[in-house]
Amino acid sequence: MKWIASAAFGLEGQTMRDLKRLGAINAQTMNVGGATFEGDFAMGFAANLWLRTADRVLLVLAEFDARSFQDLFEGVKAIEWERYIPVDGAFPVRARCVRSQLMSESDTQSIVKKAVVERLKKTHRVEWFAETGVTIAIDVHIRNDRATISLDSSGTPLSKRGYRTWNGEAPIRETLAAGLVLASGWHPWQPLIDPCCGTGTLLIEAAFIALARAPGLRRAFAMEQWPFVNRAELDAVRREAQSKCDSSANRQIRISGSDIDPEALELARRHVRQAGLEGRISLEQRDLRDLHPTGEAGVILANPPYGERLDTARAAHSIARQLGLLHARTPGWKMCVISADMGFERVFGQRATRRKRYYNGRIECEFRIFE
Repeated sequence: MKWIASAAFGLEGQTMRDLKRLGAINAQTMNVGGATFEGDFAMGFAANLWLRTADRVLLVLAEFDARSFQDLFEGVKAIEWERYIPVDGAFPVRARCVRSQLMSESDTQSIVKKAVVERLKKTHRVEWFAETGVTIAIDVHIRNDRATISLDSSGTPLSKRGYRTWNGEAPIRETLAAGLVLASGWHPWQPLIDPCCGTGTLLIEAAFIALARAPGLRRAFAMEQWPFVNRAELDAVRREAQSKCDSSANRQIRISGSDIDPEALELARRHVRQAGLEGRISLEQRDLRDLHPTGEAGVILANPPYGERLDTARAAHSIARQLGLLHARTPGWKMCVISADMGFERVFGQRATRRKRYYNGRIECEFRIFE
């Protein structure tokens, strides 16, 4: 079976590498939007559990050219929907259209829904579908007149790990946070410090990586309710992920964060506790100017305010300047910062060794690494 692991811009490569580590067949990045791979239902479930930077895992049912609504209707109707949707099943449709003849997403949803209903009418021999049973969500993506029809195996987006129930100001998405930790080059045996930790997302994702914890271990996925999947096989995959986490539970990690905002720190403590990491991550209220790391050098990783979430750019520049001073007084440490401020390096006082572009929500950012 073919699957798609959708991912935000900049995270496609990491998603592909994670798939290869899982043992997925033919894992490769897409031109845009994620990575594709092949595997059975157990592999699809493993992808849901383990992918740190993907948004959703989709089971591909069909791909065909669709330059008209008639093409779309016939292509969808040809799929054996009776194999997937029971007579009482709910089948909502989500659509996205990009650079195609068919650009109305609402009309696309209606046509796909009608085609599925027409197919199920003949096979289930009913005229009305109450849709009161299990949900089998249909995903339709049309790009350059090529339609991809899939089932959403994730349900709630994979960025929703389950530990973050309170959001501070401008929170970073969990999938991007994990991507930044991985892109920083940090190794789990090194110290990691977030001096602008906010509600703690970067720290928690780093701890998951260090402890070999599957990010989806404590949440459910839509495919666990699919009637055509062997639930025992999925349970076995989850037990294996739990055993890996258990075996690393006593591993020593040195992950710490600080922030000047006491309310953000209180949220960070709640999130750490809900993630099951209490006592594993050190948090303290501290001004950047008072931060003086000692001991073995490691990585300083930060998502500081960059203007959009402060009243003035002057305040953001002040923090950027303090990060530059922190870097100057921590020889041997690597500094990694994501920011939307194109003048960040000028204020920081040094040019980055490497840069990578991401989107934090809809904000275009650069991730800068200062060796």
